[in-house]
Amino acid sequence: MKKGLVLGLIFSLVLIMAACGGTPTSSPPESNNGSDSEAPSETPSTEDSQEAKVVNIGYSGPLSGPAAFYGKRTLSGTEMAVEEINNSGGFEVNGQTYTINLVSLDDKYLPNETGANAKRLVQEHQTPVIFTPHSGGVFAMQVFNEQDNFLIMAYTSEPKITESGNSLTVRIPPRYDGYMEPFSSYVMERFGNKLAALPTATQYGKDWTETLLPYWEEKGGEVVYESSIDFTKDTDFFTIITNALNENPDVLFIGGPSEPTAKVAKQARELGFEGGFIIMDQAKLDEMKRVTGTYKTFEGAVGVMPLIHADYPGTDAFVEKYEAKYGEKPGSEAGLNYIATYILVEAMKAAGTVDDPEAIRAHMQDGLDNLPEDKQVYVIPSIGEDGGFEADLSVAAVENGEIVSIKVE
Repeated sequence: MKKGLVLGLIFSLVLIMAACGGTPTSSPPESNNGSDSEAPSETPSTEDSQEAKVVNIGYSGPLSGPAAFYGKRTLSGTEMAVEEINNSGGFEVNGQTYTINLVSLDDKYLPNETGANAKRLVQEHQTPVIFTPHSGGVFAMQVFNEQDNFLIMAYTSEPKITESGNSLTVRIPPRYDGYMEPFSSYVMERFGNKLAALPTATQYGKDWTETLLPYWEEKGGEVVYESSIDFTKDTDFFTIITNALNENPDVLFIGGPSEPTAKVAKQARELGFEGGFIIMDQAKLDEMKRVTGTYKTFEGAVGVMPLIHADYPGTDAFVEKYEAKYGEKPGSEAGLNYIATYILVEAMKAAGTVDDPEAIRAHMQDGLDNLPEDKQVYVIPSIGEDGGFEADLSVAAVENGEIVSIKVE
């Protein structure tokens, strides 16, 4: 028994000595699920401090229903930028490397769903920034985003979202009221002054209508028919288009997501309409062409210049990469959300933080100034005091089946 006890003591001493003199091991750090909060610890080693952290960025938009193509194309631009940033090793803020986790939720183009998604993104995923591609969703989030402390990256040209004075909103595309003059002048001169309005029934469509129709009348035009189309419910537009055409308009004002807007134009042609179109800036001429197979359906239409016909430092490279990844050419919504993601990252770098929305918003001009030239799918010189990106308008029309540039004074 004594011999056994001695051997046991010797074995225990060997184990203690091995534990004291051996090389320490460390287990992999647990994921923080995008949150930057960590439990108190001793000063990390140089190796640990270089380990990339994750910042969650949110997205809420229509990923199902009739506006799904629109939502997915806005999301695709941000997705592509995030993938590039992460594949390049992330980005550095104050000596710490970060990668991005993009958390996307479907709101079916319904503002109440956007609001609910935003609450979920902030509470469950601690997102300091949320992208959304429709004004109704922006307005829903603006009710509480300052209180809940998150920055809205708004892909909408609605002027009211920045006129509201919300300090944590950035408007990505140019405001749409700048299109009233070039759009109206072009179709009036070419086709006449009688207008029928058939835009989308969303809040954005209503706001566009409330801006365009008074301007049209101020220019000496006449509004002969006014209605709207609910693309979430209507799939056959025969009756409403027939009613509009019975008033003999020279021009139809149409718009909403590109695919259903193209179907409205196509059906109007099938019913004998030979006039021009004012295309609300949400719909894109090149995307509408995918529905009909030809620009001839939209002869005399005036709208936003398609990205693939634009000429900026980073446009060609972006179009090539996007087409290789998604199998189709990008529209302006993909391009603008792509560049907005890079601008956001540059603003985070300049602000020295990834989770302080107020500081990030305050450094958004630095984000614009520091954007690499090869990422300039568009050239955006400045952000206004109201939070809207400021850039020259790019307008196009369809003439003889081809896209032509329209000069904006």
